[in-house]
Amino acid sequence: MPPQQTAQQVIEGQRQDWNRVAPGWEKWDRFFDEQMAFLNHRLVADARLRAGMKILDLGSGTGYPALLGAQTVGPSGGDVTSLPFESHSFDAITSRFCLMFLPEIPKAAAEIARVLKPGGWVAAAVWSAPEKNPSIGLSMEAIKQVVELPTPDPTAPGIFRLAKPGDLAGMMQQAGLVDGTDQEFLAEWSYASVEEYYTSLMEIAAPVQNLMAKLSDGQKQEVKQRITQAALNYRRADRITFPIAVRMVAGRKPF
Repeated sequence: MPPQQTAQQVIEGQRQDWNRVAPGWEKWDRFFDEQMAFLNHRLVADARLRAGMKILDLGSGTGYPALLGAQTVGPSGGDVTSLPFESHSFDAITSRFCLMFLPEIPKAAAEIARVLKPGGWVAAAVWSAPEKNPSIGLSMEAIKQVVELPTPDPTAPGIFRLAKPGDLAGMMQQAGLVDGTDQEFLAEWSYASVEEYYTSLMEIAAPVQNLMAKLSDGQKQEVKQRITQAALNYRRADRITFPIAVRMVAGRKPF
């Protein structure tokens, strides 16, 4: 078994992964903004935004705060378990697909609670169960059909780390947040072709990139063939359309 990594090593590895896939995310940013527009409103539904609110965005997108007229402050490259802000700094905090990758999620929840103003809300999106998100899962299945992969640690940082109902909500409650909600929402990804889907996968999915980098050229071609063949099962009319399932979790800092 590989040696256990420290939290700092995990964070540094994720930073390197993000730096590598950032150009791909920039390329696909408009596509995902359009595909995930429903999240933009769900994430702020519990904290009705108004002009002048100070919002900390810990997620992967920045389109919706500008759309709603909110003042948005990015994470400034900071570690979510040690936010570089004074206590009681923000009216609301949003996060899209960030928290499940953190090595110390309860510590991050405590930091989020610390920088929220009394009465302020946090709303976070995390991926639901892998079987409900085939656009993510089928690539890993294809790789496993070509090479043997170790059984993933369900408690380690990863895409589906917070997929279980109540996991993130419980951590928020332990951090002192109240009025918690935990709901699953269904939507769809849609691509013009299997090639477009495969291209986006290879450009933005760091875990898949890491595994593909270890394969021979022949194995990479076999994995690609398996991925694109599996994606054809989701053809609808002239597009490839995948169902997706997202857990939306929110909590409020008490007065």
